[in-house]
Amino acid sequence: MKSQGPFIIAVDGYSSCGKSTYARLIAKELNYVYIDSGAMYRAVALYALEQELISKNEIDIENLKLSLDNIRITFRLNPASGLQETWLNGVNAEEKIRGIEVSEVVSKISKIREVREKMVAYQRAMGSNGGVVMDGRDIGSVVFPDAALKIFMTADTDVRAMRRFKELKEKGIDVTLEEIRENIRMRDREDENRKESPLTRARDAIVLDNSNMTVEQQMAWFREEWKKILKNHEN
Repeated sequence: MKSQGPFIIAVDGYSSCGKSTYARLIAKELNYVYIDSGAMYRAVALYALEQELISKNEIDIENLKLSLDNIRITFRLNPASGLQETWLNGVNAEEKIRGIEVSEVVSKISKIREVREKMVAYQRAMGSNGGVVMDGRDIGSVVFPDAALKIFMTADTDVRAMRRFKELKEKGIDVTLEEIRENIRMRDREDENRKESPLTRARDAIVLDNSNMTVEQQMAWFREEWKKILKNHEN
């Protein structure tokens, strides 16, 4: 008999495709743990900004490397909202890591080999017992290449920009649609071309283009794919 789980589900793809929302919904449906790997890199970027290790988008890489052991990232459930939030060194950093300042440097931070090694080690430890849905850029290709289900999400650039714009506006963050559109284009370029774990679709990942799909349609798609996974593990 093959293993019946709990399994690992990897949700990779481009920025602002709704990976986090989707992964959260999947985790809730399966009663799995959700881990936002992107938030971890954003937390490192925020730390670097707060410690003045970034000036005019130039990173003091050597001092950041020396500081990695001082960075503690945890996830806590907010009982009021029911949502998981990111804490950096004991402080709730959820709102700050979603801002445009962090967005502008996070791809550069994620290029640093030592940073990726540290975060991947964190992520593997978190998912060591299965029962995890993790989203990011390289979960299915690098972090968990043996994940039971790998989903690669994509969507039209303008659709992604509008989604991100609405999200930030709802949080009261002042930013223009064009700023977000350019930021997404920049992140796509950097994610695809970075030396360390570039954004690539794992060979056995299933592509989900959700440009014209509602959340309900995406969940219906997931349920069909999940049935196939469970059936493949019956024998």
